[in-house]
Order: sequence, then structure tokens, then C-alpha cells
Amino acid sequence: MDWEASFDEYLEHLCEALGHSDRRSGLAGYCQGLMLPIKRKSVEPLAAHLEPERISARHQSLHHFVSKSEWSDAALLEQVRCWVLPHMNPASGLFWIIDDTGFPKKGKHSVGVARQYCGQLGKQDNCQVAVSLSVATEEASLPVAYQLYLPQEWCDDPERRQRTGVPDEIVFATKPQIAAMQLRQARDSGAPNGIVLADAAYGNDTAFRDAVSELGLQYAVGTQSSTHVWARGTAPLPAEPAIGKPGRPRSLLRRAPGHKPLSVKKLALGLDQICYRTITWREGTRAMLSSRFSAVRIRTSHRDYWRATLRDEEWLLIEWPEGESEPIKYWLSTLPESAPLEHLVHVAKMRWRIERDYQDLKQEFGLGHYEGRGWRGFHHHASLCIAAYGFLVAQRLIQGGSKKNGAIRGQSALPSDYVPRGSPARTATRA
Repeated sequence: MDWEASFDEYLEHLCEALGHSDRRSGLAGYCQGLMLPIKRKSVEPLAAHLEPERISARHQSLHHFVSKSEWSDAALLEQVRCWVLPHMNPASGLFWIIDDTGFPKKGKHSVGVARQYCGQLGKQDNCQVAVSLSVATEEASLPVAYQLYLPQEWCDDPERRQRTGVPDEIVFATKPQIAAMQLRQARDSGAPNGIVLADAAYGNDTAFRDAVSELGLQYAVGTQSSTHVWARGTAPLPAEPAIGKPGRPRSLLRRAPGHKPLSVKKLALGLDQICYRTITWREGTRAMLSSRFSAVRIRTSHRDYWRATLRDEEWLLIEWPEGESEPIKYWLSTLPESAPLEHLVHVAKMRWRIERDYQDLKQEFGLGHYEGRGWRGFHHHASLCIAAYGFLVAQRLIQGGSKKNGAIRGQSALPSDYVPRGSPARTATRA
């Protein structure tokens, strides 16, 4: 089956999530436009290249579809997942990757924009940030959930919420809380088992790790060097005996002077150098990627003095490259105790796949190009970008891993008098 026939079949599959058959035109046009080889993929350029002779009318219909139409983002992304996942081979493992991505913004009126850390810039700046959940295997990965992080200042501002159409049910949630909710929704919709991967922004959060375990999923998540743990053979003291003391018997674990957990950095520095082995985990763009690693069994210690039982043992994975003065990365993992070091490293390093997704989504599909300010439009645009990208991922897998970004149709010629909005040529002349 050729690309155009496959794409039409894919669109029919996605239309089941839209609710009304008259929305198919908007879905098809928007996804086709996102796959065109054009520089800017906001609504007006899409309309101009799809129908050069009817730019205004096409712009109006696409704008309504992406900004006003009340279809479900979650339902559309579930359809995308159901189409792509059967082509993804989980023989070498299936993974759920948590991450977030930022979009720099100049103004202050777009929904969720605030001064916060922006990964794209590598610093604090004015931006929007969205949390995503991706499903991944060795060969491919795909976002299947995507939600804007709404800062506290936005949640507490009824006027801005109303102006940008933030739904009433949206309350403040941290990024780890959003990620945990996305995992729960994926599991409720029948998503398969997989190992959860995330960086230290999520792995540091004990409640997030506990939520993953409660869902019956294993994890391998980053953590900071200051995280405190109990090394194997050590643990908090049992509850204090209540002999001769009035009241109910004590049940909480306790600590004592000289009997406290230690940071993972201190634990790593105290290991003998023979505990570190060089492991190669995958082929990079120029050479095989390798480093030195060690793994030890530990128990996390966060507020365990408010618990009556010990936390379960898990892995602490440490990366200490040759020539570095100290370890550079740490992971906590609930993989089985029998897991070999090579497997622990392989799993922890699988999070790199999300970088490919965001690179393609931003550079090839215009993920950050939406110019509207509202909640619905922000999420609709992202869902449609992921839908277009999902078709490409499936085609790559069907064709045996091809990395070529094929377009559904060629770029239409624009009228000679067409001038994009915002162009200097549209600026009024001065006397």
C-alpha cells in the first residue's frame, strides 16, 4: 500500500475519536499541512500551502478546528497509540518514558506562560512547559499523553483562566503529579506493562515513585547525588519498646545519633574501585557509547521515620566515567534483584529515545509553532502534531526502520501576491 492510501486509512482510524464526521476535513488538512516541507507550521501558513486560492476560508476552517472544536485530545492520542503500538516490537523490552519540554514565549498572555526552567534554553526564562508520556521500544517511541503544566499563579487567577479557557476541573498539580496521572490513565485504557523511565526531576519525588509501584510497574529513574538511602545491611531502627511507658505501643521506625542514612554520593565514593565496570550500552552517531558503572542494593529513606515498616530494597545504579573526580549520574530502579549490571544500564539509558521524538516534533512537525493563547488550541495543536508524527513512526517501522521524512503531498505554489501575517511587507508605510 502506498503512502497516500495508508494515510487515508490512518485518518479514517483517527476520525473515530473526533465525534463528528464533518471534522474529518479539518483533521486531514491539518495533518497534511504539518507534514509539508514548510518552515512555519502555524494555522495561516498551513492554510496558505493547502489551498493557495482560498487562503482566508481555509484559515478560518482550520482555526476553528484547532482552537474551538470540542473533540477529545486523549481519545485522539489513544487512537494514535492503537495504530502505532502493534508495529512496535517489544521483544527487547517496552518502556514508558516521562519527560517535559519547554516553549520560549515573549509575552505573558498565552496559557500557562511563566518564568520557569526551559529545557530548550537550559535556563529559567519566560516559557510554557508540557509534560508528556511516551511509549518506547528499541526501534521507536511515540508520545501518547501530553498536558500543559499550569503554574500556581495561573491556577489561582480566575480572570486569566477564563480568558484562556482553562477547564474548571484543572487544579494545580506538580509535574510528577501530572506524570503519575498520565500513567494511571494509560493503564486504565489498557496500555501494556512497561518499565517507567524519567530523569531526576521526577525520580527525586518519592510520591511519584510510590505511584508507579502502586500501578504494578517497575521503574528506572534518575535521582540527585544528595538523595539519602540506607546501604545494604543497614536500616532504620525498629520502634522504641514501650516497656514501662504509658499509652499505646510505639510502631514507627526511628533513627538515632550515629545511625542515619547516607547520601548516594557518599555511598558511591565509598565503594571500592573494583566495583565499577565498563559497560557499553548502544551505538552512538560516531562511536559506541560506554562508561563505568556500579550497582548496589539499597533502601530509600525519605521520611521512613513516619513508617511502621521498612521500604523494599531496590537498585542504586551509579555512573562514574573514567577520568572524572566523582560519579556524574545516579538512578533508582525496582528491576529484579537478579538483573545483571548490563541490563540495568541498558534500561536506564533508554530514556534517550524521547530526545528523538522532541527533535522531530519541533523541527519537522511544528510542535512549538502554535500562535494561539488558549488551553484547547494548545493541546489540539500538540495532539495533531503527535498524530502526524505517529503516522511517520508507523511508516518507518513498516518499511524496516527508514528514517526518511516523507511528505504526503508536495508543497503547493503560493499566489504571487501572498504576504504572511507579521511580515515586514505588511507593515503600513509611513508618510
